[in-house]
Amino acid sequence: MPQEKESNRGGRGFAGMDPAKQKEIASKGGKASHEKGTAHEFTPDEAREAGRKGGKAAHEKGTAHEFTPEEAREAGRKGGQASGRARAAAAAAQRGGTTNPASERQKEDAE
Repeated sequence: MPQEKESNRGGRGFAGMDPAKQKEIASKGGKASHEKGTAHEFTPDEAREAGRKGGKAAHEKGTAHEFTPEEAREAGRKGGQASGRARAAAAAAQRGGTTNPASERQKEDAE
């Protein structure tokens, strides 16, 4: 009777494992490295470059999501709002105040 393999990939060790088992093991390793403080943390430039490479590869393979004009508008709007909130928070932190000057004016008017 022929022996059954763990997966149809052949090979031995990690490469020969079932993809779900590989993912489980890799996840444990990632969690452990973060807890230990030795995990790689991407800089904004590294993250940008990785995203660019991934997007390029997905477009070349034909698996990239193609946004409709409506989806693109919505994504741009959300990004703009998030950017505005981040800028307001940074400016407020520099002033030592709140993140919304208009709400402060409303409080003063109510008093």
